[in-house]
Amino acid sequence: MVKLGKVLTAMVTPFDQNLAVNYQVSQELANRLIDSGSDGVVVAGTTGESPTLTKAEKVNLFKAVVEAIGGKGTVIAGTGSYNTFDSIELTKEAERAGVDGVMLVAPYYNKPSQEGLYQHFKAIAEATSLPVIIYNIPGRTGVNISVETMLRLAEIENVVAVKEASGNLGQISQICEQAPKSLQVYSGDDALTLPVLSVGGVGIISVAAHIAGRKINEMVTAYEHGEVAKAAQINMELGPLNRALFANTNPIMVKAACNLLGFKVGGLRLPLVEATPQEKEMLEGVLRNLGLMG
Repeated sequence: MVKLGKVLTAMVTPFDQNLAVNYQVSQELANRLIDSGSDGVVVAGTTGESPTLTKAEKVNLFKAVVEAIGGKGTVIAGTGSYNTFDSIELTKEAERAGVDGVMLVAPYYNKPSQEGLYQHFKAIAEATSLPVIIYNIPGRTGVNISVETMLRLAEIENVVAVKEASGNLGQISQICEQAPKSLQVYSGDDALTLPVLSVGGVGIISVAAHIAGRKINEMVTAYEHGEVAKAAQINMELGPLNRALFANTNPIMVKAACNLLGFKVGGLRLPLVEATPQEKEMLEGVLRNLGLMG
């Protein structure tokens, strides 16, 4: 079984004052995440504002992060889109950049059928030797990858994991029950990490790990070791943070949190806009209560 890690952070993309990608800070952030509880990072996913990054920016990010943490942590490249051909080309570029795997979000906006979803992912997976993570997030894409389709995809040799953000624990449980043991199921929702672990998941592809990576890693490890009460207690402690980070469209709040904590990741590209003063005040209160701010 390919080991990608139990806590992967869906990394934000730092920008400078002109909203150009700041590759140096991206490397610093990747190292910071590995040093604070993450086993790896997902680069140029939705949290990384992938819809507003150019192909060249994505490839340069892949290269920069591999250079920064290659060998210390897993680097997963977000190469999926609603265009199968473009996804294949970007996946090939990511492989040349030296990443450890790719994550493919379900095609958004064009709403393919289940057969269309299967053929899309199959075509991309067959075009690379890299491990593939399928990403199901119907709240953003407008289409759910069904259990049946996911089980078909799990038969493809290099489809090794699914990031499940459907919020449907019944569906996630069924995948864990019926998929080959080689398929690793990750929570795609920080608030559901513990429930997903309880039905057979292996970990989390996290936003909150930017802020509380060590705590999240401790929770997953505690559950693995049978310390369920300890894991539940940590989960409760993280509840306010998880809610605060998703009080507005991701990654608005997590970028605000990083900036509040002194790690300057810059602003957001339109159509996303900054958190409101009220949201920042609420977020600062949560961070103080967790002992993360002086």
